[in-house]
Amino acid sequence: MPAARPLQPAFKALADPTRRDILRRLSAREMTIAEITAHCDMTRAAVKKHLVVLKDGNLIHMRHEGRETLSTLNAQGLKPVTDWLSYFEAFWDDKLSTLQTLLTDETET
Repeated sequence: MPAARPLQPAFKALADPTRRDILRRLSAREMTIAEITAHCDMTRAAVKKHLVVLKDGNLIHMRHEGRETLSTLNAQGLKPVTDWLSYFEAFWDDKLSTLQTLLTDETET
């Protein structure tokens, strides 16, 4: 199983529903802070704080273009998270397999 320590910033970023919503929006296209703020019920400063947490979690890239800051999804940053979570799929697969067996046995009797 992958080490948990380097994942802390990513999990912290993913823990907040607003940040998950921002990630979903950034999965469609690059956005300015103003564009993201237009979709959120919060100030520009609050959105910037969320973006910093996402950047610290390696989940987005931020770049400056003139006076604008543009943010894009860093899909590669999600890979360590999905790798860590995939370790636990075996537990679900076993439980679902057992449930399927029980249901099959129940309907055959």
